[in-house]
Order: sequence, then structure tokens, then C-alpha cells
Amino acid sequence: MDATAHTAYIALGGNLGDAAATVRRAFAALAALPQTRLLAASSLYRSAPVDASGPDFINAAASVATGLTPLQLLDALQAIETAEGRQRPWRNAPRTLDLDLLLYGQQRLDTPRLTLPHPRMLQRAFVLWPLAEIAPALVPPEALAAVAGQAIERLP
Repeated sequence: MDATAHTAYIALGGNLGDAAATVRRAFAALAALPQTRLLAASSLYRSAPVDASGPDFINAAASVATGLTPLQLLDALQAIETAEGRQRPWRNAPRTLDLDLLLYGQQRLDTPRLTLPHPRMLQRAFVLWPLAEIAPALVPPEALAAVAGQAIERLP
């Protein structure tokens, strides 16, 4: 890893199959990406679907140092999703694995493929609680207070 590496934060989740095992495999897949080093992986959390259907989700967050550009990292995340059997039959369908790029350094981006920071990250307890575990400075207390009504449970 060289001095051009950026710190990126990724939300992980799934609600089909053995979602906990899938999320754990995704941590390993992130660590194996080229020009990328896994810096932190949160605990696993269980949450009810938000704007989605199906069984409860298993969620987590990770941080990586990467030399990949934001779009290269997005492509790599989508390749991991596909390798885990992710299908997209309709918006917010149940899924084996969802990897959302939340933050990439201080970069701001608004393209048809990627918006940074992630536009809904501050509205989702299943993103904020795992992120607060690995990067508390990134999650303002008022953001956690705003999602206090969303059920989420840290798994042992």
C-alpha cells in the first residue's frame, strides 16, 4: 500500500441464505482485493428490512485502505456481490449480499453509478451502528438519535 491509498467505508448486508457466513466471506473478499487492505471489520448486527422485504438482514461495516479509484472499488464490490449469488430482480429485493460504498476519503461524487457520501447512510440504523463501532468520529450522536426507532441488535 502506498501513500496514494484512500480510506473507504463499506456497508455489508444480506438476508438470503446463511447471511452471517456470507458477510464474513465478504470481509475476506474485501481483504483480498488488489491494492486494498482491510483496516477494520465491525461486529455483525441483525435488523429488520428497511424499504425492502424478506427476512431480517445481517449487517456490518468495514473500512479499507485502497489504491483503487471509487468506480474501480464499486466494480470490485459488485463483483463480490455477484460471486455470492446476488441477483437484482427488482429494487430492494431480498439479497444474498449487498455492499454499499459509503465514504471514500473526503471525496464527493454524484454520478448515475455512484454518489459519495452515500445519500441515505445517515437515515439507516443498520449502517450507522456498525459504522460507529469501527469509526465513531464519522457518526454524529444526533444521527444515531435520529434512527433510534429502528430496531437493530448486535450479535454475539
